Amino acid sequence: MMILLQRFRVYLRQILDPSDEQEREEDTVEAIRKGIVFRGTNLWVLIFATFIASLGLNTNSTAVIIGAMLISPLMGPIMGIGLGVGINDFELIKKAFRNLLIATIFSVLTSTLYFLLSPLNEARTTPTIYDVLIAFFGGMAGIVASSTKLKGNVIPGVAIATALMPPLCTAGFGLASGNLSYFFGAFYLFTINSVFIAVATTLGVRLMHFSKKKFMDKEREKKVHRIVYSIIFLTMVPSVYITYNMVKTNIFETNASRFIKNEFNFPNTLVVDRYVKTENPERRIEVSLIGKEISEEVIVSLKEKMLHYGLHDVPLVIHQGFGKEDTEMQNDVSNMLLQDYYMQNKQRIASQEEEISVLRERLNSYLLYDTIGHQVTPEVKILYPSVKSLAISRVIRNQVDSLHADTLHIAIVAFGQKLSDVEEEKFSAWLAARIGVKNLKLIKE
Repeated sequence: MMILLQRFRVYLRQILDPSDEQEREEDTVEAIRKGIVFRGTNLWVLIFATFIASLGLNTNSTAVIIGAMLISPLMGPIMGIGLGVGINDFELIKKAFRNLLIATIFSVLTSTLYFLLSPLNEARTTPTIYDVLIAFFGGMAGIVASSTKLKGNVIPGVAIATALMPPLCTAGFGLASGNLSYFFGAFYLFTINSVFIAVATTLGVRLMHFSKKKFMDKEREKKVHRIVYSIIFLTMVPSVYITYNMVKTNIFETNASRFIKNEFNFPNTLVVDRYVKTENPERRIEVSLIGKEISEEVIVSLKEKMLHYGLHDVPLVIHQGFGKEDTEMQNDVSNMLLQDYYMQNKQRIASQEEEISVLRERLNSYLLYDTIGHQVTPEVKILYPSVKSLAISRVIRNQVDSLHADTLHIAIVAFGQKLSDVEEEKFSAWLAARIGVKNLKLIKE
């Protein structure tokens, strides 16, 4: 058994060891150093990427936002900070931080300018611990890929996953609209991503045993490390608190939904509305019923059952009274339900009619080739008497190497006497124009 475990450990070490693919340490450090500086081309690329991301947020286009994240060079100085901390290069940390500050200011100013001209309605600004984890594991993937020869598309993937550009654009929107909660929330999300990409880079550098610079002043070394750890702590704590409240709220909403779904099943009573207030200290559940009223004993029983769903000390408010004695109110609610049902069916019918219209157009385009031959034949007989038979069709051609498919129009022609190449080209061009297609392939029988 011990031999098997030992072999398994050796096997794991072999398949997880990236040393065979690793770049020279000097090349990796130099590549990260080059990506730190923001001036000239890098700065203009960042500005254009900010405009693109802002447009993506404004038009709610995921593809545009992803494109902006791929273009943006923001990862450079962030990984530079992590590398500097990992190898004790204080000058590199200062240089990377200074360039990150420049990049951040230009990004926020660019997006602010954009949103002053074209405001956005809403954006995500509440960071959670999940953003911390995404940034951390993204940073780990980034430093491992940067230090190996097989970089592949890891860095662009990290840029997309960690989403550095959209929070900066949202911060710009917050400034443009005067909404400081948007600005601080989005900027905090950007800070989380930046800090934990840097932390992951530092950890990766330490695990791969990069050569460290020696601090001449030990007090300065301790001070740098204290600052770094303080930033990590101050960045992470609020996100943990926000996540805790988010998970707590989600659990409460789930338990409330289960309670209403499982317990409010009565033969002649229907739940027409429900409201779950999740904010403390005013948490409560409100349920509106239509039909036969439930008794006080049943209500007491429902409140007792709430304990089984983890709904302790949560008020239950039940609205009813739409029974037989209140016919007018019952009719109003019934009419409201019928109106909702009518609108849903109306939308469904409109969607089906649109689909039928599209299918009808497709069918007509296929049927066209069944009749077009009969329409063209009399003209062919007069203009090109040497043509004995003609068949016109449309097919889908698939390219085997690229898997690309295109539409091909074919005319199969039998000539009574052979035409010259020039005459055949004229006939093909005339036939293509006559049936209204750009490209026509002529096949002679």
